[in-house]
Amino acid sequence: MELSNNEKLVLKALGELGKASPEEIAEHTRISISAVNRALYWLVRKGLVEVDEREDSIISLDEEGKLYVEKGLPERRVLEFLRSRGGEAEISALGEVLDRSEVNIALGWLRKKNLANISKGKLVLTEKGKRGDKTEDEKLLERLAQGEVMLSQLSGEERSALELLKRRQHVVKLEEKSLKEARLAPRGEELVAEGIELEEEISQLTHEIIKSQAWRGKKLRRYDVTLPAPELLPAKLHPLRIIIDEIRSIFLQMGFKEISGPLVESSFWNFDALFVPQDHPAREMQDTFYLEKPSLARLPDKETVEAVKRAHECGADTGSTGWRYSWSEEVARTALLRTHTTATTIRHLAATRKPPIKVFCVDRVFRKERITFKHLPEFHQVEGIVVGDVSFADLLGLLREFYSKMGFERVRFRPGYFPYTEPSLEIEVFFPDRGKWLELGGAGIFRPEVTEPLGIRHPVLAWGLGIERLAMLRLGLEDIRELYMSDISWLRRAKVR
Repeated sequence: MELSNNEKLVLKALGELGKASPEEIAEHTRISISAVNRALYWLVRKGLVEVDEREDSIISLDEEGKLYVEKGLPERRVLEFLRSRGGEAEISALGEVLDRSEVNIALGWLRKKNLANISKGKLVLTEKGKRGDKTEDEKLLERLAQGEVMLSQLSGEERSALELLKRRQHVVKLEEKSLKEARLAPRGEELVAEGIELEEEISQLTHEIIKSQAWRGKKLRRYDVTLPAPELLPAKLHPLRIIIDEIRSIFLQMGFKEISGPLVESSFWNFDALFVPQDHPAREMQDTFYLEKPSLARLPDKETVEAVKRAHECGADTGSTGWRYSWSEEVARTALLRTHTTATTIRHLAATRKPPIKVFCVDRVFRKERITFKHLPEFHQVEGIVVGDVSFADLLGLLREFYSKMGFERVRFRPGYFPYTEPSLEIEVFFPDRGKWLELGGAGIFRPEVTEPLGIRHPVLAWGLGIERLAMLRLGLEDIRELYMSDISWLRRAKVR
């Protein structure tokens, strides 16, 4: 029977070790773990080795667990404090040994473990608490402080203690692992008993070996591409960055030019130039981050400011009646974190004015949102605009083309409302995985009250979408916060569909 040198080394190691894991064999033979696994694969196929596989969990300390090992559990610190006070103390005195956030935690566990009771505002040790014996979860913490432990190695008491520790946040971590243990099969035992001789072999043909013909007279090791190999985890782009780059590439393929603008914006460009009235709810503090330093921003030239003012107050020459109020330059100067990338595109329109214009912007925007599974105060938006001899039909065609390139075969439109576009529409795409239509963006043609004060006489087509929502759908996520959590295991396996 033909055996490679590594197979022979593994057989000899198992003859000396008896049962052993691939890691133990690698340490004994001084060859790599991948080489050991390849050798085991072949030895099993040749009937010389048997491998048992089982699933187990590796238990280790998490961040809080390491702190508890160092400082002691909150209830242990209180227990020792009470013992130093004769067995009782006012609850208000616990601040001497605990942070405020730990007091309720300690009180709860002292009662659950029957170590202390509350009586008339005082915390009083029970008989068990007076003895001060270490509890099983404390003993398990001390064991884990020495290193990782397999779940299968825990006693019944330790398993119960583990359940207690798992009820606390960030104290212990459990990682599922597939464990292998190899041993010699009867045929392998016979072969090892007969004696195994090592011989020089070539496992990889190099340029030097071929050129020098050093391979002549040597044993060449067979190569099998179907053998299992170690998992490679090279660096890669974040899934959200991949989607942003994909969107950027699609716009560039469609002939758009990328533009960018400041994160800190004036209310003038963020709202007023877009014909959003100064008393609109979107401007209120609960929606917008206004700045203290700087509290005010510079306005553009007086001619542009005056034109926007007249559009708000009376509609100017647009055929509109405007909003019919007294427009405030002071309000327009307030500084804020931009709430949409439209502030960047309207800036570009004011600076360029003459068609053809075909640009897009991908960047961060900010809104005063409460962080939930579907909202963040900071997120990304992408927006495209086209200026020229274009129509509403052109807008629909561009949208179908863009979303088609994004991989959405079924796209539909329904009427919508935005303060600065008329007509306005919302874009929906069909997700087969979820079996339903989902809204992914808004679009429309800028109103004359937006374009004419800037000297633009041609239609302006505009559309945009929030990228995080798209990313959630493409990545199969239910919680938007997962996009920004540093979960290395999710980042390694996440695939953009």
